[in-house]
Amino acid sequence: MSDIHLSKISLEPAPGPKEPAPEASYEFVAPLDGQGQIDLESWKHKRALCFVHRLGTDGAVQHGLLVHRAGGAGGGTWVFDYELGPGDEEAGFRFEAHHFVVGAFVAIRDADGATRTFKVTGVTPA
Repeated sequence: MSDIHLSKISLEPAPGPKEPAPEASYEFVAPLDGQGQIDLESWKHKRALCFVHRLGTDGAVQHGLLVHRAGGAGGGTWVFDYELGPGDEEAGFRFEAHHFVVGAFVAIRDADGATRTFKVTGVTPA
């Protein structure tokens, strides 16, 4: 599967009228198909290269991996896992159905259970 192309996706906070600005932005690497959706089969072959950086407003950076977990509404859930153990994951809300293209909006549920909205601000080759 040498023809798998990875993309770096940048997510910036998209505060709404009912929520404060989130305290982080994200950059993560994932294999995307032609429509900008995460390709599960390609991820299985390149999972070690699918990292995430959580960029705090204070300059702190958390490093983790993009992980697919069985279960969830679409048959699986994509999470950002920082410690490779339970309790610190941030789950992408319906990431399996989203198109990661510039201008799209996605939601992430943090480890405390709060869901925040983010805007895709960049998709570039990784």
